Amino acid sequence: MSRIGKLPIPVPQGVTVTIEGRSVKTSGPKGTLEGLLPPKVSVEREGDELIIKRDGEDRIARSMHGLARSLVRNMVDGVAVGFTKTLEIVGVGYKVEERTLNKHSYLVFTLGYSHPIYYEVPKGISAQLIKKGNDFSVALTGADRQLVGSAAAAVRAFRPPEPYKGKGIKYSDEIVRRKEGKSGAR
Repeated sequence: MSRIGKLPIPVPQGVTVTIEGRSVKTSGPKGTLEGLLPPKVSVEREGDELIIKRDGEDRIARSMHGLARSLVRNMVDGVAVGFTKTLEIVGVGYKVEERTLNKHSYLVFTLGYSHPIYYEVPKGISAQLIKKGNDFSVALTGADRQLVGSAAAAVRAFRPPEPYKGKGIKYSDEIVRRKEGKSGAR
């Protein structure tokens, strides 16, 4: 039995879960999410908990058991609390600002290139800019964990942190291993 898949998923107050076949729909204070379960697994509600059950003992059913539990747990947690990824912008002259054009929210990055980079914030994600002195941070928040993670990865890809001076865009909990420059070889 999957160690992750057998754990029950608690459903907090204010969150409703609707199960229709392989479709699971959750709604709560942070929004509404809907997803399909992988094959060979099913969800049952027992009181204030959701239980993931698999339809057999073959290899595919066992591998989908933990995946299905993680997907449903992320949907329940997303509509109840939400997910946040914080990115730090490190470097002299590197900055970000928020603009609204044609009813769309954009983040405009100045990262040492010859042009600014415009990033349209996806629907379902909110961006909050944090400025401390000359340092900038961007907090991306949303109910869908996958969407928040992919948006943060797309922003980080504009200028990944480099190992010599540490400049670039990095996750707030990321540790950049620094290297010595050319003078270190002497």
